[in-house]
Amino acid sequence: MVNLKKTIWLILIIYTIIFPISVIGADTSRSSIVMDLDSGRILYEKNSHQKRLVASTTKILTAITTIEKMDLDKQITVGEEVLKMYGTNIYIEIGEKITIKDLLYGLLLRSGNDAAVALAVAVSGSEENFVKLMNEKAQEIGMKDSIFQNPHGLDEKTKNYSTAYDMALLSQYAYQNKTYREIVGTKKYIVSTGNKTYLWYNRNKLLSSYKYCTGGKNGYTPSAGKTLVTTASKNNLNLTVVTLNDGNIYNTHQYLYEEMFHKYQNYKIIDKNEFYMDQSFYNGTLYLNDSFFYPLSENELDEIKTRVSISNNQAEGQVGNIFIYLGNQKIGDIPIYRKKVTKNISWLSKIRNLFTRKS
Repeated sequence: MVNLKKTIWLILIIYTIIFPISVIGADTSRSSIVMDLDSGRILYEKNSHQKRLVASTTKILTAITTIEKMDLDKQITVGEEVLKMYGTNIYIEIGEKITIKDLLYGLLLRSGNDAAVALAVAVSGSEENFVKLMNEKAQEIGMKDSIFQNPHGLDEKTKNYSTAYDMALLSQYAYQNKTYREIVGTKKYIVSTGNKTYLWYNRNKLLSSYKYCTGGKNGYTPSAGKTLVTTASKNNLNLTVVTLNDGNIYNTHQYLYEEMFHKYQNYKIIDKNEFYMDQSFYNGTLYLNDSFFYPLSENELDEIKTRVSISNNQAEGQVGNIFIYLGNQKIGDIPIYRKKVTKNISWLSKIRNLFTRKS
């Protein structure tokens, strides 16, 4: 006789494998990280330094490399390089004229693989030369465990490997660029070329489903699984989340954001407008150009310490630093400057100088 209980359990296991349950309130990724975009502080991580295929999140590096190298209003003519592309495309045609900026929207909103190779050729003349620029930029950013072999993320022939940590560094770097932020934060984009009109909706679903999301890029290949890099901002706390190989990318990202927004606040530790110390030696000429912010949990507030170092020999310019520590770990420093002191000359001294001046 067939064991009915075992049969039911077997059916449930098979069903779960084929139709995975969407888990809310958990990190279901193989690798993940949450990083503060402003300070670079890591607020959460799981296997963040494991190398993995990153699929179309590659296109963040493709985009920032292009943005920094090209005039975005330049119009290019699409070449035969687009014919070899498959998967997600924007379906531009050979001979079609389109601007670099419009291609970037097609790259980041619709994940156009054809847009990726068209940009590569426009920037460097060939995909191979562009990949060299991508890897140079990755090393400049500090992505030490990353290697890129193509600008699109497809991985049947060539493969792009990175880590959650490295992709967070890339997200942090790209976020500083206004053009990048504008593009990935766009939900819908319409462009007309001489051939046709395109209507593109952003494939990053978190941008519409989570009100604090400010942008990002998703990706998928069977080998890489689902990948996602996003940014979000709440109460002056700006974060990026990276998840690699996660079947529930959007739930995981929202869960991690909510957890971190609840646990951390962006505290102003040093206020340049309220800077005070005993300045009797400096006649009140010391000042700061910048304030210092840092994400902290409530129980970390008492662990903040500062140390001041000043040179007595410096007449003006930078004369020292305020070093900020969380426990015994240095988390930042702020330069201290001294104003140039102008001596006031009395009117009697000015008259005396007129008569004593050499002719």
